[in-house]
Amino acid sequence: METFENPYRGTDDLPEGLDGVPWPSVDAARPLGLLARCPRAARTPLVRADALAKRVGVANAWIKDERDRMGLGSFKALGAAYVIASDAEEGAAAGRTYVTASAGNHGLSVAAGASAFGAKAVIFLSETVPESFADRLRDIGAEVRRAGETYEASMSAAADYASAEGAVLLSDSSWPGYFNRPHRLMEGYLVLMEEAVEDMPEPPTHIFLQAGVGGLAAAAAALARARWGDAPRIIVVEPEAAPALAESIKAGKPVVTEGPVSNMGRLDCKEPSLIALKGLARDADDFALITEDEGARGADVAAQLGLDTTPSGAAGLSAFLAAEPGTWGLGKDARLFMIFSEGTG
Repeated sequence: METFENPYRGTDDLPEGLDGVPWPSVDAARPLGLLARCPRAARTPLVRADALAKRVGVANAWIKDERDRMGLGSFKALGAAYVIASDAEEGAAAGRTYVTASAGNHGLSVAAGASAFGAKAVIFLSETVPESFADRLRDIGAEVRRAGETYEASMSAAADYASAEGAVLLSDSSWPGYFNRPHRLMEGYLVLMEEAVEDMPEPPTHIFLQAGVGGLAAAAAALARARWGDAPRIIVVEPEAAPALAESIKAGKPVVTEGPVSNMGRLDCKEPSLIALKGLARDADDFALITEDEGARGADVAAQLGLDTTPSGAAGLSAFLAAEPGTWGLGKDARLFMIFSEGTG
């Protein structure tokens, strides 16, 4: 595992190319109020992992368990579906076509939101996404199209389709000129972090946040800073095969990375969301890049805890387990917080 400290933390500087990019929202009240009216929007548990804490020699460890959020098995249910629900509240969802690309659970959220509010979902998948996942999307009513070998290629195809067909592009990433919908989508992720803040008996000392394009990590980090201040050490975890955020921080500007396909498929994103990059440049203390073997170990340990998840879902745990003694100031008084972001289905 490679680790490094964020040089922008505690400064007024930011990477180049982020002028005009909005900061992540910390308005958790809005999505909480809207989702409270959804019959499937039940609170997910905060699990006290005493066996893990004892095993690794820390004071305690808490896991926000998103493995059954809204019956979709992922925190992503809070994102795109919230955007479509917001459109519906304004009378603008029914009859619309929402189009996106997905490497996993974001597509399920778009499909579920569209189905719930009388809209249509068109989901573009790369050729590497399993057909079993395409079938899950179809079961919710989505139209599935294949395009390209990578997530980035399928996203380009989705954008072209939206432009040609007059559809609404609903990505979980952001880029120049495309901020409003991903900003609101990230706002939906605040729900899980606000629930965790309310349930935690005391603030954690260390927060481990996995990242693909970075939406979850940036939203969670922004709210953690708003609620708990500077004290928690926030570590952002990516696959070493897809270090989009870390390499952008190193380069001092947004960069597109290259690498092999990662088994942490939900995190296998080669280009960062600009909103996420801006927020994490301000809020993250450290970045960690984990190997495929380290990712697999995290999932194995999660299973031993009775909390089955994927290498993507357990990436925060993977980074902690891979850390050398004393890394990030970890010791016997540490209070850990991490998110198991998806189930195995």
